[in-house]
Amino acid sequence: MALTKPRIIELLLITTVPTMILAADGWPGTWLMIATVIGGTLAAGSANAFNMWWDRDIDAVMNRTKNRPLVTGEVSPVQAVVFASLLAVASVLWLGLVVNWFAAWLALAANVMYSIGYTMLLKRHTSQNIVWGGAAGCMPVLIGWAAVTGRLDWAPVLLFGIIFFWTPPHYWPLSMKFKKDYAAAGVPMLPVVANNTTVAKQIIVYAAAMVACTLGLVPVAGLGWFYAAVAVIAGAWFLTVCIRLYRRAASGVRKIEAMSVFHGSITYLTIVFVAVAIDPFLPF
Repeated sequence: MALTKPRIIELLLITTVPTMILAADGWPGTWLMIATVIGGTLAAGSANAFNMWWDRDIDAVMNRTKNRPLVTGEVSPVQAVVFASLLAVASVLWLGLVVNWFAAWLALAANVMYSIGYTMLLKRHTSQNIVWGGAAGCMPVLIGWAAVTGRLDWAPVLLFGIIFFWTPPHYWPLSMKFKKDYAAAGVPMLPVVANNTTVAKQIIVYAAAMVACTLGLVPVAGLGWFYAAVAVIAGAWFLTVCIRLYRRAASGVRKIEAMSVFHGSITYLTIVFVAVAIDPFLPF
């Protein structure tokens, strides 16, 4: 269970289920929902296990990750690879045979993007690692949409954009908090190679692009005033949180309270996607 990083999977499912409801313009069917969630969980768990296997050397250096099972020896590297591979195969077969093969191949692509693209190629070599590597975390909305419709449209592209632009404001504050850990491990997260003011400024830019995507979803997906109101209010609130971080960073105070943005980003994403799930059921 620890190898699959269940807390991260929870966040992915928060985006998958509302996307399926939006794609179906209502309830997509209980079995289809359950089947897609199972397949998505298997795929994400596989990618996270591959990530822990590859990163076991730097996990041992970082205080935040030093108790992970591959570091403590509870699981061997071979066991982790076998486990991750079995989950990958199971996710593709499950989604292909029970949901549809388009969703299955998207799940496999997400696994490869995270396991190889982010973990092996980007994470240790560029400060933009989580920007482009974070695209793997956007794939659940495409998988959820494909599970219902068997195709992709502009609405899931915008949903993809929301999560893509959300990832830096979510992850960079965490990296600011654990900057020394990442520096000790030799991982060039942006907060390691740039000052807090620069990072906070970029967080605002990405947050603004994210809010723009949430608003663009209104005409593209035909969402109503309820979602629109939630998107505006939640977006204004989260931008305020990001601007507050920038002001604290620019003022030079020692405690910039970066984790308030990290926790706020989770609340924000949950609120927006819950609104996506509710809006199709409203009669106006």
